[in-house]
Amino acid sequence: MHTPQPAAQLVQQAADRPVASGPVAVPGAGLGMALMAGSALANQVGAAVGALAFPAIGAVGVVAVRQWVAGALLVTVARPRPWRFSAAQWRPVLLLAVVFATMNLSLYSAVDRIGLGLAVTLEFLGPLAVALAASRRRVDLCCALVAAAGVVVLSRPQPTTDRVGIALGVLAAACWAGYILVSRELGARVPGGAGPATAAGLSALVFVPVGVTVLVQHTPSATTALCAVTAGVLASAVPLGVDLMALRRVPAGAYGVFMSIHPVLAAVVGLVVLHQTLPWDAWLAIAAIVGANAVSQLPVRRRGTPG
Repeated sequence: MHTPQPAAQLVQQAADRPVASGPVAVPGAGLGMALMAGSALANQVGAAVGALAFPAIGAVGVVAVRQWVAGALLVTVARPRPWRFSAAQWRPVLLLAVVFATMNLSLYSAVDRIGLGLAVTLEFLGPLAVALAASRRRVDLCCALVAAAGVVVLSRPQPTTDRVGIALGVLAAACWAGYILVSRELGARVPGGAGPATAAGLSALVFVPVGVTVLVQHTPSATTALCAVTAGVLASAVPLGVDLMALRRVPAGAYGVFMSIHPVLAAVVGLVVLHQTLPWDAWLAIAAIVGANAVSQLPVRRRGTPG
């Protein structure tokens, strides 16, 4: 049976190719881009639905339900056997569990304190930092900067004196950067979905005491519970599994730039589902982000002689 090469090995092979070797391409990159787009769309739709439950159970309650649903679904589907993991395999599993839980909690807490626009802008510092750090081409650097500018314009951050909220947004950014790198390491060390499923299960267990306390104090209605569960499926379970498959096919830097499509999809979902219109400068920002992502994914033709 053919076993796909780990993402880290594919990235290293692409980086080690000589200048005269022709176009640099990672096998399965097209499928990887499609997976990333699907993951981003599911994430944004799930976040929008989950936000409807905020007034009833708060950010912590929604995050707790999200973690439980993600853990239950991924463990049921993947049926991991963690007792067979080696010490080297347990390391990225535990790291991903911590990063996954902290990323969701810090982001939603930041949104609650400083608003969605500034929180999302701060969070995107994480993947964009990965894109900048992993880049070896000037065009990738330019694409990352253009995408960053587009995210800032689209999110429209406002000045704030809430330093705790800003710190939470920066923490979410650091966690997202860690999520990218740890997921790549996990995909190289643990085959299939056993790794993310175990990480999601552990993360769900951490939120049991806090989530139960919140739900007992604020008993949710059926609608609230459905919104929170839907958020768990679309914004946690789907991205956690799909992102791992994508990171096995694309470099971490390309993933970091491509993930800036989240504000674009959020704008489209808002227009179609919530009937929210956008000003012209926001649509220009969307075009800039899409253009930066498209250019960053184009193969680069390398020639043996300067020209």
